[in-house]
Amino acid sequence: MQNIQPYQYFLEPGHIFLNQEQSIVMAYLGSGVAVCLYDCKEKYGGMNHYITPKSGRREPATAKFGNAATVGLIRIMLKNGSNIRNIRAQVFGGASPLYSSEKTGKKNAKIAKKLLKKFKIPIVSEDTGGNLVRKVAFNTRTGEIMVHKVSKINAPGLFSEKERLNYAKSYQSVSSR
Repeated sequence: MQNIQPYQYFLEPGHIFLNQEQSIVMAYLGSGVAVCLYDCKEKYGGMNHYITPKSGRREPATAKFGNAATVGLIRIMLKNGSNIRNIRAQVFGGASPLYSSEKTGKKNAKIAKKLLKKFKIPIVSEDTGGNLVRKVAFNTRTGEIMVHKVSKINAPGLFSEKERLNYAKSYQSVSSR
C-alpha cells in the first residue's frame, strides 16, 4: 500500500483556502482569527485567516477583514455544492498580546461568531482569547484540527519540518482507519 501525504498549505493572513481533496491547512494566529468550515455530508472544508474585524467604508472588503473573509468562505462553500445545514464551524485565535491594550483579538473573534450565528452555522469547536499565540492545522477531509499554543514566535520557521510531518502523519493515521 502506498503512503500518500496530504497536500500541505500555510495560510497567510488575508487569505481563504478551500479544497475538496485532503489537505492540511496551517496558520499562525495571534490577534488574528481563523474560521474553519466543514461540510459534514460532502466531507470537505476550508479556512480563512483574517487580522482585522471589518473593513471601513473607504477600504475594499478583502479577506484580511473578518466580515469579508467569513462571508467569502461561506459563499465559496455554497458555490462548491454545500448545503448551509451541513456546514459546521470552528473558530480559533483572537489573542490579546500582553504588551497591547488593543481589543483587536476580541473583536476579531466576536465578528466571526456574529456572522456564523447570522448564517445559522453552529460552532462545534472554539479556542479564542487569552494571550498565547496558536499554531493551528486543519484537515479539510475530516474537519479535525490541532491547536498548539505557544508563548514565543519562532519566525521564520513558523511550522518546523518536524511539526508539518507530525501533523500530516497524525491525520493520515486517523483517515486510514
